[in-house]
Order: sequence, then C-alpha cells, then structure tokens
Amino acid sequence: MGLSEPNPRVGCVIRTDTRVIGQGHTQQRGGPHAEVMALADARERGHSLRGAEVFVSLEPCAHVGRTPPCTQALIHAGVGRVWVALLDPNPLVSGQGVAQLRAVGIAVEVLPVDSPVALAARALNIGFLSRMVRGLPWVRLKVAVSLDGKTALPDGSSQWITGPAARADGHAWRARAGMVLTGVGTVLADDPLLTVREYAVARQPALAVLDSQLRTPPSARLFAAERRITFLHADPAGLPPEDAAAMAVRAAALQAKGAQLVSAGAHGGVDLALMLRWIATQEVNELHVEAGPRLNGALLAAGLVDELLVYMAPRLLGAGRDLAAFGPLASLSDAPSLRWTDTTPVGDDLRLRAVVAQRDSF
Repeated sequence: MGLSEPNPRVGCVIRTDTRVIGQGHTQQRGGPHAEVMALADARERGHSLRGAEVFVSLEPCAHVGRTPPCTQALIHAGVGRVWVALLDPNPLVSGQGVAQLRAVGIAVEVLPVDSPVALAARALNIGFLSRMVRGLPWVRLKVAVSLDGKTALPDGSSQWITGPAARADGHAWRARAGMVLTGVGTVLADDPLLTVREYAVARQPALAVLDSQLRTPPSARLFAAERRITFLHADPAGLPPEDAAAMAVRAAALQAKGAQLVSAGAHGGVDLALMLRWIATQEVNELHVEAGPRLNGALLAAGLVDELLVYMAPRLLGAGRDLAAFGPLASLSDAPSLRWTDTTPVGDDLRLRAVVAQRDSF
C-alpha cells in the first residue's frame, strides 16, 4: 500500500504440501512483482520450487513492461499449480497470463468473482481496476463532520471536529492514494499541508489543486513538502486581456515554485470530467479528495464521486458549513443512491464508508 503505485497491489504465497516456502509483494515502480519476490524468497530459504503451488492475488503479467513477464518466471521455476484470486483487466494481460501458464501444462485455478478472497483482492485494487476498465481514477471523497452533518462553524473553524484517532486513520487513507485533490478555496481558507504525517511512507502522494484563476499564493504551505504539485486551471484565452495578463504573472510565480500547470477547461472554469480523465493519464489509481463544500458538491452533482469516506464526531454544531453544496433537488429520487460498505468506530468517532450504487460493478 503506497509502494507499488501505479502498479496494482499484489501479494504472492508459495507452498509445498501444507508448508509455506516463500512469499512476497510487488515492489516500487520498476521493481520486482509479487511472484518474483516470492520465488526469490523460496530460493533464499533453500526450497525446491518444482511442483509447488502458487497463490497470487492478481493474474500474473504476461508482457514485457518495466519488468519481465511473471508468467515466464513461474514457468522457469517449474511450479505445478497457480491459484489466481482476480483476473487482470489490463489489456496487456487480460487472460493472457492464465493462458500462457496453461499452455505449458501448469494448472491454473481462478477463484469465483464472489469469493471472499476475490472480493478482498478487488477492494485492494479498486483504483487500478477503475483506471484499466473506465479510464478514470477511483474518486474517494473524505470529510469530517459533526453528528448533524457540519464540516465547520459558519466562520470556517473546523480544527478539530474529530479526534486524534480519526485524523490518523484519515492519513492512512490519504497515504494509499496516488494523488490528493483539493480546491483553491480550501487552500486560501486553511493553508493546509495535505501531506501524510501519521505514517512513514515511501513517497508522498502527488497533489492537485483545482484553481481556475491560479489564485494560490506561492507562499502557501503546500509547497513545503517534496512532491509533484499540479494546478488545474481554466484556459485564460477567454478572459479579458488585463485578467489574462495577471493570470500569466501568477502562473509564472507558481511555476517558479516547481508546480505543473494544466489547462482543464474554458470559460473561466474547469471541466471536472476532463480533469479526471487527465488525472487517469498520470497513472493515478485512487484520487483522494479533501476539499470544501463547493468542490465536494460539484463533484457529487456531476456524478463523479465513487466513494464517500466520512468521519463523524459525536457532537452537534448547529449552524455551520455543509458537507457538500449542491441542489436543491426536485425530488428524493434525484438524490445520489449510496451503499454502506463499512461502519467502524475509530477512537471516539465513527468511520463511515459508502459507495455510489452500482459504481463498483465494472
């Protein structure tokens, strides 16, 4: 988790009879995959791999990418049977891994898609599957709210609605994302770092800021961390000349801080669907959104959120800022339909996870 991106998160265990002789997981980009790590582990322990059973959470790759094919490593090792939890929808694999192994006489068993292990493997790699099948990252919107659904007092005060355990748990979810997305409103109001600070990580997730007019000041704290930062902005071509010139000055200041600027819309705004397609081209599997009610509402209204990650505190704020600003709806039938996937106490708070109905059925 947080290591293999943009590759899928894969684990492999090898056994003979009832004894585990090797195990491994996919390493960093360009590093060995899970099968190669497990084979090497078994060899280092002095075990023979001839006829061994291999259990892998995703179909072994069958193509030359950043590393050689895992199918060839398994074939050369002489294993006897491979159990696969989940087929790989990557067009470069997509059944070819299973076919290559079977072609040389290695027995391959693929678990039913509704088996608990297959479902767990799918949940672990929901972002990778989303990018391969839909051409979009899996969009997870994270918020901390009071029992009456408020994210802040009317003046914007929000530190801290939830307790330390919930905040640490939120950092774990931030860490597993390939990119964190926020809006310029949050940057200007809170001056956040938006880094992973509760856990040691191999890399900080990239950061994207939706900032149509490039209003983020170069002094913002988000520049304090070493990571890739992208500002998604509107095309200045439609602006009055003086506004376009001022925007060019702000753009130069942000670029001087090492930021990447990407035009993702016109007419003074950003096309959210276009933005997500661009993010997918950056090999981002999971997009973690931590923003204010305006951006949250826009993403929800456009049907672009896949999952909500909500930390609910046992307190009431009364008047305050909402989780998302959208609507009003014409009828209850227009409300987004969600399915609960997790309700877990975290410290004094409650973690709620809900997926948009049918969104994870690809």
